[in-house]
Amino acid sequence: MQERLQKILSGAGVTSRRAAEVMITEGRVSVNGVTVTELGSKADPEKDKIAVDGKPVSMQKNKIYLLLNKPAGYVTTMSDPDGRPVITELIKGIPERLYPVGRLDFNTEGLLLLTNDGDWANKLAHPSHEVEKEYLVKIRGVLGSDKIALLSGGIQLEDGMTAPAKIELIRALEKNVWFTMTIHEGRYRQVRRMCEAAELPLVKLKRIRYGNILLGDLKTGEYRLLDPAEARMLAGVEKKPRGEQMTKAAPVRKRPKSR
Repeated sequence: MQERLQKILSGAGVTSRRAAEVMITEGRVSVNGVTVTELGSKADPEKDKIAVDGKPVSMQKNKIYLLLNKPAGYVTTMSDPDGRPVITELIKGIPERLYPVGRLDFNTEGLLLLTNDGDWANKLAHPSHEVEKEYLVKIRGVLGSDKIALLSGGIQLEDGMTAPAKIELIRALEKNVWFTMTIHEGRYRQVRRMCEAAELPLVKLKRIRYGNILLGDLKTGEYRLLDPAEARMLAGVEKKPRGEQMTKAAPVRKRPKSR
């Protein structure tokens, strides 16, 4: 059965649908040896020979769902023209080609999901899914009740008003304050921009939860595989049993040695 090329590439774990559209318009995708550049183009993944950059796309693969504790100083891309470290350097023990679900910016740490299941990634990224994302935030100065009310009620950014955030004070020190912020939108650098708009000098930002998945005690630069039940619950396909806690235990892979 014929499907749009970007859906085929996403389903094969090559990249996300949006990135696949860019690949197509750049002339990097071919079907039966013919370069395709139109986004409406279709193919039959069971009959046609599809290639990206001359390399055949395999439709037979294991579905991988991976949780990485991203360090600061890495970009959430497959490659970087400026030569900065990329997250794929941290998952060299995985033979399948994975791509990230959403992004964490260069200086943000914490929980990052990667997969080769395009449908799963698209479901999580869709605005209707509204998956909660919780961040541990460290700022300089004081977090007053006025700032908490501002963030909690939603704050005006250049791309519109944000949805209300959940704010919980963790620790107030002489010069710094730690708190958590929980949001369900997926705007670009949203937590950083919310802190900037509220005039809160950000010192550190770390994502510690994505939906029902906790970062837990996973060390910086390490990763673990999600089991199928975790992946289904995160995508809303399977409900979490009543009374069951959010999960964080699974085999952990060590961070590769520095180059």
